[in-house]
Amino acid sequence: MKSQPARRAYAVDDHRPGSGLLADVLAGLAAAPRRLPSKYFYDARGSRLFERICALPEYYPTRVELSIMRDNIHAMGLALGPNVRLVEYGSGSGLKTRLLLKHLDAPVAYVPVEISRSALAASVAALGREFPAVEMLPVCADFTQPITLPRAARAPRQTVVYFPGSTLGNFAPDAALRLLGQMRVEAGQGGGLLGGGALIGVDLVKDKAALEAAYNDAAGVTAEFTLNLLVRLNREIGADFDLGAFHHQARWHALAQRIETRIVSERAQDVHIAGQTFHFAAGEAVLVELSCKYTVEGFARLAARAGLRAAEVWTDPGHQFSVQWLVCR
Repeated sequence: MKSQPARRAYAVDDHRPGSGLLADVLAGLAAAPRRLPSKYFYDARGSRLFERICALPEYYPTRVELSIMRDNIHAMGLALGPNVRLVEYGSGSGLKTRLLLKHLDAPVAYVPVEISRSALAASVAALGREFPAVEMLPVCADFTQPITLPRAARAPRQTVVYFPGSTLGNFAPDAALRLLGQMRVEAGQGGGLLGGGALIGVDLVKDKAALEAAYNDAAGVTAEFTLNLLVRLNREIGADFDLGAFHHQARWHALAQRIETRIVSERAQDVHIAGQTFHFAAGEAVLVELSCKYTVEGFARLAARAGLRAAEVWTDPGHQFSVQWLVCR
């Protein structure tokens, strides 16, 4: 089918550099137990480190998800149907997005929602060159916050929210439920003749050793990625974390079905931020990331509470990971 060139490009910028960072850090360090939002991992250096993590032999999610998509991409394209308005939460490196767009039938528009301006600009520039007939509507914003997304110039058949990787697992179940509900609303109200849906990467429960190895790689890249958060806080909000006095810790908690990543103080020490002093005891930890894992049945129950139904579930032969097509109920 011959497609017409996209008529326009439209961008929404709803994110200010550093907005909310200081307030989130002060609130998180004052909480009991202490915590810091994992979204602040992704400054320029953090994003580069995460790309390295994705290539590590221990870190299976990226590799396995990509293999699932390559093995099932034609079925995915048929399931999503023609003339889709594709909304992606995060823009990443664009590899999986490129594969999906290539196999969709005449997609109408691509709407990436990404907090990092540099990542967003690079991704959209590359995809725009490769898919000139697809309208690019980049949005610089935090996708967890309310925002009105741009409509496509051409009416889509349906809106699909694309959320690859295992990023949904970084949200506790209640927060994941809210995000799934947000996806349902966006898919349902995003324009189109059909109800829409969401294509989501979901990491599955598996052997403890494999899970802990994925978040404690032998090369120490994940530890460097975690501790880069302290580097960022020192640079951007004037904190004085002693970078040599904290270490990375990632452990599997079977009952909660999740990896919990913490930054642990190696000695008693004080940290000063914006005129406030935070005392850390030796061994005291700050929770910085959750990586929740699901069974296929457990995730179906969570999705159902958000008004979504798993119409298709694609997995690898070892059932390590899944890509799920959820439709509005």
